[in-house]
Amino acid sequence: MTSLAWKINRLRTMGLGEIIWRVKCAVQKRVEKKGFRLAMHAPLGEPRFGRAWLSPLPHGFDKQTYCAAADAIMAGKFNVFAMQGVELGFPPNWNRDPKTGTIAPLSFGKTLDYRDQRIVGNIKYLWEPNRHYETVTLAQAWHLTQERKYLDALAVLLNSWFEQAPYPRGVSWSSSLENALRISNWAVAWHLIGGDNSPLFEGQQGDALRQRWLASIYQHCHFIASHFSYYSSANNHLLGEYMGLYIGATTWPCWKESFAWRKAAKQGLEKEALLQNAEDGVNLEQGIWYHHEVADMLLINGLIGKANGDEFSPEYWQRFELMLEFIAALLDKNGNMPMWGDSDDALMVRFSQQSDFHPYKALLATGAILYQRADFAAKAGGFEDKTRWLLGDGAQGDYAALKPNLTRKPKHSFAIGGYHLLGSDFDTAQEVKIVADAGPLGYLSIAAHGHADALSFTLAVAGQTILIDPGTYAYHTEQKWRDYFKGTSAHNTVRVDGLDQSVSGGNFMWLTHAKATLHSVQGTDSFHASHDGYSRLPDPVIHQRALTYHKETRQLEVLDILQCKGEHVAEFFWHVDEHCAVSIEGNTVLIRRDSTLVNITMLGAGAPQLVQGQEEPPLGWVSRRFDVKTASPSLCWRENISGTVERKTLLEITFEEALS
Repeated sequence: MTSLAWKINRLRTMGLGEIIWRVKCAVQKRVEKKGFRLAMHAPLGEPRFGRAWLSPLPHGFDKQTYCAAADAIMAGKFNVFAMQGVELGFPPNWNRDPKTGTIAPLSFGKTLDYRDQRIVGNIKYLWEPNRHYETVTLAQAWHLTQERKYLDALAVLLNSWFEQAPYPRGVSWSSSLENALRISNWAVAWHLIGGDNSPLFEGQQGDALRQRWLASIYQHCHFIASHFSYYSSANNHLLGEYMGLYIGATTWPCWKESFAWRKAAKQGLEKEALLQNAEDGVNLEQGIWYHHEVADMLLINGLIGKANGDEFSPEYWQRFELMLEFIAALLDKNGNMPMWGDSDDALMVRFSQQSDFHPYKALLATGAILYQRADFAAKAGGFEDKTRWLLGDGAQGDYAALKPNLTRKPKHSFAIGGYHLLGSDFDTAQEVKIVADAGPLGYLSIAAHGHADALSFTLAVAGQTILIDPGTYAYHTEQKWRDYFKGTSAHNTVRVDGLDQSVSGGNFMWLTHAKATLHSVQGTDSFHASHDGYSRLPDPVIHQRALTYHKETRQLEVLDILQCKGEHVAEFFWHVDEHCAVSIEGNTVLIRRDSTLVNITMLGAGAPQLVQGQEEPPLGWVSRRFDVKTASPSLCWRENISGTVERKTLLEITFEEALS
């Protein structure tokens, strides 16, 4: 898509108020480019510093795990998405894209077009190291060992970044969210090395680094406060910006602006926590990974506020608890989470270096202690490092002492967010868990991180995924794959006339939104909904889907109704986990995974097509991590229809021992 086409589409998603605001932003950027309204010379500030999120900081970790991670960084090896242990050097070239080798220019950051691959390469790969997760790892190694080499390495890393990423130039000064994540990691590292009294700041060189770091912190706060993401961009980016500004102004309240920054950021966090997360606890961006990210933002800010006598409201903490309830509901017995919506694997702060770190379980483990919720602890499945870093060495005992609340009933329906659970034997060896989606496309007018997946569902049996959401794979680059993974054909639903349910206007923009309507839900037995995404066609099509689960026979009945008058092409997609074996006998599909067998039959239809790893057009892929895709089985029943049709699909679930 050309830059002009993208801009035209973007304008189509805006109201008059947003257009006026964006014109003001454009003028502001030009004014700043000329050197006005900047923070080129940070004021000296007062030696005032906030408290860490926790005191005393914990020590009960496997030191070798954290030292090995820090040593790898010092050897120049970084983990950047699909490139694990990539040799970037130490210090790295902070303006060089690790994937393409493109070196981004040090032009004025706010007018640098980071969407243009020719200029910056793959911006996600370039931004990731600049978030400075590695500062936390080096600080953790120092905190646990007191070995000077880790402090010295931190000094090298910071000084090199100050040299190569001068304010306000280059990609490091193009996005407020990136600045917010960097300063959040800096704050954690600052406290881990001992704050203002750290040995890092001893001597002339140490004092020079301290002054340089504080000046950059001021510039980060000033930059974020000057460039918030409002209107249709006011999604997790705005929450993240408030997070960075709040943490920055609370950790380093050194300047006269600090109080106002902290107050504005806290008010923004309180407001957006309730706006962006529904009353049923579902993050309205309709992306499960972003649900995790936002929950982490609320948690970290809440702990820092509490430690500094600036407690967040009960409503804020209640919304966080509801978000954890949603996570607990969707996880199957083995901790698998459906991959609804976008995911870029981002973390707010990289606390844990455990090889089996599980972001959702980590949130539940922490929430279990904060809210005295044994049900959260049961879902988390155990205490882990991130919770210890956040809540201290004594938290493990608190976790172990939790007592089950037998009167608390788990949630199975989240009407506002649009997710509903069907199935049986939850959290047992014979669990059947179906997660159905009748939610909105995404949040605000562009629904940036939503996928065209209305009425899709996932299926997990005995803690193993069978029918999946294939994930995300790409963001700013590889347009074909970005379009596929967010499109309708990559989800367990029906596509009409080869078109997505909603109309895309760019990588993070939908011009029309399929509206899903929930008609009924009966416990964990049935679900009936429809969407109007194809009502835009010359001959409108309404898709209705009813799911009925029969517990006694473990049979799922899927009834699809396509209401129309004319002729159309209907495609019924089913995406299967890559670890499953799939075969076709007539018009019946046999899916086997270990001791689980699932038979899928579409009544009255012909044989389906089985595709795995098809490039053109893309079909039969799963992406478990950002920028990593693997061939997986996908099924498609395709037919020409004329007028309203009903198609019933039966899924019969059996266990091998029951067959013998």
